[in-house]
Parts: sequence; structure tokens; C-alpha cells
Amino acid sequence: MKALAASRRHRLAPVVLLLLALILTGVAYSAVTSEPANAQAASQDMIEEGEALFRSNCSTCHGLDAQGTDLAPSLVGVGAASVHFQVSTGRMPMANNSPQAERKDPQFNEEQTAAMSAYVASLGPGPAIPSSEQVDPELGDAANGMELFRTNCSMCHNAVGAGGALTEGKVAPPLDEATATQIWEAMRIGPQSMPVFNEASVTDEGARDVIAYIMEQREVSPGGLTLGNLGPVSEGFWIWLVGIGGIIGIAVWMGARSS
Repeated sequence: MKALAASRRHRLAPVVLLLLALILTGVAYSAVTSEPANAQAASQDMIEEGEALFRSNCSTCHGLDAQGTDLAPSLVGVGAASVHFQVSTGRMPMANNSPQAERKDPQFNEEQTAAMSAYVASLGPGPAIPSSEQVDPELGDAANGMELFRTNCSMCHNAVGAGGALTEGKVAPPLDEATATQIWEAMRIGPQSMPVFNEASVTDEGARDVIAYIMEQREVSPGGLTLGNLGPVSEGFWIWLVGIGGIIGIAVWMGARSS
């Protein structure tokens, strides 16, 4: 008993107790927050297929192990969402060394894209490809999405996602061809000049609301002619060209008749 009491009074006892408490807290937190095994997790065969595709088509720029080279950055830790976005939109592989990768017809089908995404995801943690429920516009609130979009996105993409010019030859592309999944992925990974909108700035529900708003803009405009949805620039040009130009034309015609 005296030995036990002496050990309790040892000067290192508080440190040992603190370390034990931290270890127990970490174990408990891991047990609570760890996700169950996902039935849709990528299989080893899928990862190996993606690795073969990557080495055949991407390693020249990104390196054999995706560690990056002087030509292209490392892909370790970018996640499956980044690869799926870049490949499914045709931005990768790049057609040429331009200020930014342009959208074009994808070179790979959906199965090949998913395999490459799974391979890169196996190299390090990063944003995953969203589920169909996460991007379903029918479950979103378009009104709230409009507020989020106009607060965070409209200064580059235009108020209705028609796109706009940036600096140094770059552009914020129009969103009329982007799928719901690609829109979600772009918000989470911040491709090229776009900033990253993580869950701290736009929640998953908010991202789905933004998707609902963008999809709603693709419906027939109740106002008639959209003039490219470019806002006051195209509207002002139309007024000057047709409105004032028409008035001048009528004035000249009336003057010619009177003379």
C-alpha cells in the first residue's frame, strides 16, 4: 500500500495520467467518428485499372506515381472529385499549354474516369465524388441557392452562370453544360482560378441549393429574349444599337421627306 501511495505521489504521475487521458480520448473519438465500410468503395481491381490508365495517359506530365513534375503538379491528396471533374469535363488531358484548360469532349468514358479517380484517391485523402442525393436539384432550395450563388459566384460566372472574362487570358466558364456532379466538385476542389468553397463556407445543403438554382436557369426564360444572359452590357448595347439607332434613322427619314 505504501508503494502504491508513493507511486501516486510521484512527480511524473500527472504527466502519465494526462497522456493516458489523451490516448483514451483519441480512441473514443475515432470509434465514434469512423465511418462504416462503404459498399461502393473502390475495389483493388478498379484501382489497378485506374493506375494502368493513369500511367498510359497522365504520367508524362504528372509522374509515374502522380508525384508531379516540372510540367504538372502532384496529385497526391487531391481526391477522387478533382480527377473526376478534370477528366469528365475533358479539361484533362490538356490539348495545349494555354492559360487554362478548356472544356472539351472527354477522352475517357465514365467507367475509365471512375477508375482513374479511384487510383488517385488511393494515394491520399481528398474530396470524394458526391452521391446522387448530394447533388439532386430536386432536393435543393433554388431561392437559397440564388443568394449563395450571387454572393459567392456571380462576380465571375455572371448572375445566372453565363460565364465571364478574368485576367491574363483566363475565363470563368459558362455553367450551362456542367452536370450537377461537376458543379459540386468544382465548389469543393476549386479548379484553376476558382477558389475552394469547403463546408465551412458552403455546406453540403448549400451546395445542393446552388445546383438547384443553376439548373433552374436552364429553363425557358419567362422574359423572352435573353440576349445571352450577359446582363446590362448586352442590354445597353441593344438599347444603343436598336433603340437610339432606330430613333436616329427615323429622324433622318423624316428630314429627308420634309426636304
